[in-house]
Order: sequence, then C-alpha cells, then structure tokens
Amino acid sequence: MSGITRRGFVKGAALAPLALGSISLKQKTSGTGRFDVVVAGAGHNSLITAAYLSKAGYRCLVLEGRFAVGGDVKTGELTLPGFKHDTCASGHIIIQDNPLMRNDELKLGEYGLEYIFPDLVMHMPFADGSYITQWRDMDRTCAELGKFSKKDAAAYRRMMTEYDAIKPVFDAIAFAPAGFGKPLNERLAEHPQGKRWQRRSAMSAWEIIRDNFEDEHCRAYMVWMAHETLQHPEDPMTGRLAYSVVHGRQSWSTGLAKGGSGALTQALARLIEAHGGVILTQKSVQRLVVENGKCVGVECTDGSAYRAEKAVLSTIHIKHLVDMAPRELWGQDFLDGVNMWQVEGSMFETHYASSEAPTYAISGGTITPVRSGTMATPERGLRMSFDHACRAVNVEEPVLSIIAPSVGDPTRAPAGMHTFKIIGFHPYDLKEGPQHWDEIKERVSEANLNYLRRFAPNLTADKILARVIVSPLDLERMNPHNWHGSSHGGAQGPAQSGAMRPVPGWAQHRMPIPGLYQTGATTHPGGSVTGAPGRNAAVVMLKDFGTSIEAVVQKKT
Repeated sequence: MSGITRRGFVKGAALAPLALGSISLKQKTSGTGRFDVVVAGAGHNSLITAAYLSKAGYRCLVLEGRFAVGGDVKTGELTLPGFKHDTCASGHIIIQDNPLMRNDELKLGEYGLEYIFPDLVMHMPFADGSYITQWRDMDRTCAELGKFSKKDAAAYRRMMTEYDAIKPVFDAIAFAPAGFGKPLNERLAEHPQGKRWQRRSAMSAWEIIRDNFEDEHCRAYMVWMAHETLQHPEDPMTGRLAYSVVHGRQSWSTGLAKGGSGALTQALARLIEAHGGVILTQKSVQRLVVENGKCVGVECTDGSAYRAEKAVLSTIHIKHLVDMAPRELWGQDFLDGVNMWQVEGSMFETHYASSEAPTYAISGGTITPVRSGTMATPERGLRMSFDHACRAVNVEEPVLSIIAPSVGDPTRAPAGMHTFKIIGFHPYDLKEGPQHWDEIKERVSEANLNYLRRFAPNLTADKILARVIVSPLDLERMNPHNWHGSSHGGAQGPAQSGAMRPVPGWAQHRMPIPGLYQTGATTHPGGSVTGAPGRNAAVVMLKDFGTSIEAVVQKKT
C-alpha cells in the first residue's frame, strides 16, 4: 500500500485488529539511551509532530501517562469484548485537508491507516415526521433541502460554491504556524471576494444562517452543523462555521478510520518506532527538568527522568503545564494568559453495544446512517449557550449527535452487532458543582436515549447489550487534557484564536522556557481531529533545528 486508502462505503478486506489498550511494539523498552526530543503526552498532535521529527532523523521518546497512546483519538473495548468504541473523537474530517493527508506526506497507509467515507453523510429527523438527509452528492443534498424551500436549496448550493473559492485562504492560515506568512485579513484583502469574507468571518454563524435560509427545518439543520465544533452559533466570529463545517461533511462525510479512530494514532506510533523512536505508556510527566534556564528533560510520577539533547515537546494542557516548572520561569504575561483561559462547550456521551443501530423512517422505507442528529428548532440550538451560562442541564428536546461507526465499518463490532454513541451538550460546571454529575448522569443518559427513541423506535431495551456513560466530569477523569470537560482544549473565540492561542506572544509553539515547545489543542488552530497543531509544531521545530518540513517530506526513508 503506497499511501492512505480513501474509499466510499464499500465492503472490503479488514485490516488486522488494533492492539486495543496497548500501543507500542517497544512498550517494555526501558527508555534508556540518547534522545533528541522527549515528548510529554501522546495525543494525535504530539504524535504527528514526533512522526515528522522521526522521519527527519531525530530520535524521539514519547511518554504517555495512560495505558495507551492517542489522547482523545483512541479506540477501546469500553462495553463488551469485540465492540470497539471511539473513546472521544470519531469523525476525521478537517484532517483530510491537512497537507499531512492531502499530500500523503508521511505515507501512513504503509502503517495501517485506511479511511472510509460513507455516501450517506448525516440524517436529521423532525417531530412532524419530515427529515433532511445529507449525501456526498450535492444534488441529492440540495433536493433534501428543496423539499422545504427551493430558495434554501439554492442558498445551500451557493454557499458551498462560495466556500470552495475561499477555502484555500482559510486552509493556508490553519495549516501553518501562527504568524507564518501573511495574516488572514491581508490574504482576504487580496482575494476578489475577500471583503465579503472579512465581514462574514466577524459575524455569527446564526446571523449567516438566519439571513440565508427561510425554512425552520433547514435553519435547524444548519445550526446543528455549525455547532459541531462546540462553539455556540450565536457567538461573534463564528460566521465561517456556517460554511466550513457543512462543506467539510459534504466533501469528506464522517471520515471513519477503519478499525476505529485510534487507527490514526496507532499508525503514527508505528511510524515513530519504525524510525528508531521509543514509546512508553504509564509514564505520567509531573515536572519539567530545567537547567541553566533551559528545559532539558522531564521527570515522571514514578521517579524516572528522561533527558533530551535538543528539545522537549509538550501536549500537556497549559493549565497543568505551568505547574510543572517554577512560576518565575514562565513570566507574568504568560501566567496571566493561562489564568484567563476559557473552556468551550462540553459533551455528554453514552456508548452502546447493541444488536441494532439507530434506524429512522423515511419515505418508502427506513434509513440507517453512520451519523444522525436532533435539533427540534433552531432556537433550541441557540438555547444551549444560555443553559451553559446558567450552569444548567436541559434535557427537554435535547440537541443530540448520534454516531454509529459500525454501520460504515463492520470491523467495529462482532458480526451483525453494532456500536453507537449518543452525544449531548451540557455544562461541566453545574450550579451544584461538577461532582453533581455523578449523581445525575444516569438520568441524563436515559433522557437522551428516550428522546432518540422517538425517531429511532427500533432501539428497544432488548437491543441494548451494554452501555458506558461519560459525563463532562468523566471526560476530565479519562484524560487530564480535557480540562473542565474541554475536549477541544478550550474555547476558540477571538480571545483564544490565532496569535492569541494559547497566550499572546507565545503562539508559535515555542514556550517561555527555552528548549520547550507546545502542541495540541491549546495551540493554533485549536481542537478537533485536524492534525494542524501537530504539523505546525513540526514546521517550527524543524526550522529551529536547521531544516524544513518540505525537506523532510522529500527525504527518502
């Protein structure tokens, strides 16, 4: 296999099963020897950085505090043997436009990575019996919207066409370190439609949707799409989400990594090891080793310490990272920026092992999609930000995102069986305190399932074989990087984007302590499975090491 396999929903030979819960062919290696770079944390972004550095010839040691690498991009048997669940992220959409994938820079297909892109992208049922189904075929999707409004169908097609023309400008910003090249406004000013997009970018997604769509069903569908990045659609500077999220799904569908979301991080780990790197799990970093003002290594909770000859790379959440070295080394500006860090909306997940996947009634039969969602009205979507502000759980007509990966990838479950998860959106910090989640999560999970059953009545109790509930508090327990239930690292509004992420003056992956670099969702351009922070950090580090990512990609290995 010369590169990553990308295909539609067709049956084919399965890859060898993932080594769930393990992650390294060299897991028992002591980690002794010379290392150019020590990597603290093994999320998908830090693994991407380490993969580029390894390909460049730098020996990397990756330290992961848990039993398996991957961070929020991991797959495990959460419910029953043979049922493979994505522990957090499932859809790999934005990463498909990353040069990492677009240009097949690391040849990850040679390390077992394969993608499936179902033709049926997303299905949204409504209480009145109507529905909208998104297909990768633009004409079919427009026909779905056209059932409610010909004007809205035309608006959808126009918006996707307009975004096609401007997308390279936004991609150039996302897939480059902050401050590298011309800033966004300057790039837009040079584009024939740039002034229009300057205004659109500053608007809210809701303003865009409200002004372009007239039917409430179409508006609800678009608001649901815009919220998929966990940013509230009525917030300023979310306008592009009214275009980009739906465009990404129109282009790449759900983007299923065959065998599980963790297939991506498994492939990266295999590449690192194939190039002489070492990966150690159950190695939680607790302290940065600083000598003569430079970060030269790390110390783990078990007392072990590891030194780096060139640099230390962190993907530890910045709220924790600042506690791993004396405060005076960071500088007050940096500490002030970290103190002001804000989280985005949080998720509430229930993972199911089942004998059937959610199935919906449509004209002339039924449909069983990989991804579906509920949003009773656009106003219900806008209500979510108010609920978060009030620190309240609202399960009245809940906004849900439902993902059933086994529909598109049968390797996820035993023959004839399925995995699916229901995602709701609720605040981490409740009025009663985050610990209150332990008391109410069973009731919230049942409410979400019962609401879904209004549209997918096949999910009777006998079809549910097992379940695991993950509240926003559990998300934090599962992965310390999910600080305060923040699976995207933190809010991505104007105060925490671009040159402001993670802290003004420190957005280019170089931290205030010399020798220390940062990647992951707390760096530009933020959360989701984009791989952008990882590749961007590699660009900076390779430049500092005296080479370039272009030279590394062209290097024969």
